[in-house]
Amino acid sequence: MDAGNWTRVEEFIFLGFSLSLEQQILMFTFVLTAYILTLTGDLIIIVLVKMDTYLHTPMYYFISNLCFLGIGYTSTTLPKMLTDLLAETKSICVLCCFIQFYFFFVFGATEHLLLTVMAADRYMAICNPLRYSAIMSQDVCSRLAAFCWVACCLALMVPTIGVSQLSFCGSNKIDHFFCDFAPLLKLACSDTALTEVIFRIISWSVIISCVVFITVSYIFIIFTILKIPSTTGRKKAFSTCAAHFVVVFIYFGTVIFIYLRTDTSDSYYVDKVVSVFYSVVTPLLNPIIYSLRNQEVKEALKRFLEKCRSVASDAFIQGKNMS
Repeated sequence: MDAGNWTRVEEFIFLGFSLSLEQQILMFTFVLTAYILTLTGDLIIIVLVKMDTYLHTPMYYFISNLCFLGIGYTSTTLPKMLTDLLAETKSICVLCCFIQFYFFFVFGATEHLLLTVMAADRYMAICNPLRYSAIMSQDVCSRLAAFCWVACCLALMVPTIGVSQLSFCGSNKIDHFFCDFAPLLKLACSDTALTEVIFRIISWSVIISCVVFITVSYIFIIFTILKIPSTTGRKKAFSTCAAHFVVVFIYFGTVIFIYLRTDTSDSYYVDKVVSVFYSVVTPLLNPIIYSLRNQEVKEALKRFLEKCRSVASDAFIQGKNMS
């Protein structure tokens, strides 16, 4: 295409899903409910871990980081998605699109690394229990979490800058409900080869290395657990890993399907359906798995509610005496 005939794109239009009015309302209700429950569940866990001394352990420190990630991850796409479900024109400015792209992948990549660190934490707790407290100190946990955040923030700048330097001069309609990588590249008029190679290298490096490390960790964990003589001990050890393993399986399964395929042609509708799962459903499952199936979190919640009741009761009695 002749560069002189290019019309520079000022905004993008999301095509989203082709839904009837009733289906849009139904999907809006579903996404809004999931978003509210995700925010509520994640915030509750963060508050409990912060306030309850019984939860001041490496595992719950990483879980609270994971919950904070869940809030950022969903807030990057879902508010815009909810607005678009009620709007006739689903537009987003080019700069806003690149910002959404960056933070979506930063939160996603950080979750990869954090889940890997959590696997290492479970490995140390079960396979090296005598050295666990000395190795997984508060300082070490803080540094590991900081590394996850900083590494992903820096790494994702490279593909984001690459995408922002592409020329978008033809159609401005993104066949998705957020600024994902493949749909954006499809609209570019300039050569996308280098940007795609960089993105693929980062994606494959992060995902594959995390999956391999988590798999190896759990192989050692399972062998160690099977050596525990008592049935009660084995059940307790398995229960500490079960929640993390479920989250890893669900999250990595969907992400691998989307971002590690070599052929993505004519699959955008399927990608959008899967994207709804990992951007709406998976973040909702995280607080449910880590709270409803976790006895320590449930007991911490009971203590927190009892403390709130006690404070409210004391305030009521004090107010009554003053009157």
